[in-house]
Amino acid sequence: MKEGQSGKPVPGNVQKRREMKLAAQKAPAAAPAQPNNPPIQPTARKARLHRRHFVILFSFVLGVILPIAVSAWYLWAQASDQYASYLGFSVRSETSPIASGEVLGGLTSLAGITDNSGSDTDILYKFIQSHDLVARVDKKLNLRQIWSKAQNDPVFSYTGGESLENLLEEWERKVRVYYDNGMLDLRVLAFDPRDAQAITQAIYDESTLLINELNDVAREDALRYARVDLEEALERLKTARQAVTTFRNRHQMVDPTADVQSQVGVVTSLQQQLAEALVQIGLLQANAQPTDPRIEQTQLRIDVIREQIGAERQKFGSETATGEALSDVVGQYESLAVDREFAESTYTAALAAYDTARAEASRQSRYLAAYVKPTLAQDAEYPERAKLLLILSGFLLVLWIIAVLVFYSLRDRR
Repeated sequence: MKEGQSGKPVPGNVQKRREMKLAAQKAPAAAPAQPNNPPIQPTARKARLHRRHFVILFSFVLGVILPIAVSAWYLWAQASDQYASYLGFSVRSETSPIASGEVLGGLTSLAGITDNSGSDTDILYKFIQSHDLVARVDKKLNLRQIWSKAQNDPVFSYTGGESLENLLEEWERKVRVYYDNGMLDLRVLAFDPRDAQAITQAIYDESTLLINELNDVAREDALRYARVDLEEALERLKTARQAVTTFRNRHQMVDPTADVQSQVGVVTSLQQQLAEALVQIGLLQANAQPTDPRIEQTQLRIDVIREQIGAERQKFGSETATGEALSDVVGQYESLAVDREFAESTYTAALAAYDTARAEASRQSRYLAAYVKPTLAQDAEYPERAKLLLILSGFLLVLWIIAVLVFYSLRDRR
């Protein structure tokens, strides 16, 4: 036991607690318990420019800014003005009046006269883009010289050779064709407004010549077919009539059907007389004496009429001068008469079709109708400098962005 500050003795356990308390007060405070979390990453360093950033900036200047600047300089300083000439036309077709078609019973279509304006427009659409038209217009106007007038503009001027294929490529650049609902619209470019109008007029003239050629071929074909059909129908009619004539000469009958009908009329008349005689004898037998001579006379009349009816009926199965039965002869004649009537109707239809085809051949059934005649430009509309520069800028910017994204994607994979 130890003594305290007052001199009194202090128990051992109390002394021990005091010592522990003093030791706890002198010891440093213990750190609180930390949860089991992953270690915190250090803060990102301050952004700085690296060499790749300068490379990307240089690529943007070289691949986007510089081409745009060069293109803008060329478009506004070197590119020559181009003038546009416009043309719009469609193929018109003349049709026969409805009343005539009804009278002829649709013979116009049988003659091959139909409305082919739609197919003609398709043909013209292909023709305007063909070598043939390019060669014709070049022979008339010298397209190479017209499209080579801008000497300081190698982009929009013609720089090809003497081959027709090179000229066709330039034609596709300078001549645009738009086809909508049977109507053709053209836009022709040239460095001189009169040259553009001359090319447009030449295209219209050559298209008119092509339509006229197609008309001539179609009319000639229709007329030729109608003529052939008429000749065949006439030959068939001659054959049918000759067959009827031969039949009449062989059987020595003009119309066996008429002879049979006359015999049928005789039999019908005799049957009516027989009916009247039977009625008469019935009345006599009812009212007169059996020895009345009128009864005998009436009965004799009845017997004669019956014999005559039998004789007339036997004629239907009798033989003609050639030894054939009359019924067979009538059948042959009816068949020949049907053939003759059909040949006559066919000949009438073929003759009407031939007359219609000949009338159509005497006039122009299809022609070009220009709703926009070749125009003469007063101001240059092309090249569309702002539009071309905007398209080029957008294209270059998209390419540059894609290249940068690909670069960073490959870099992040390392």
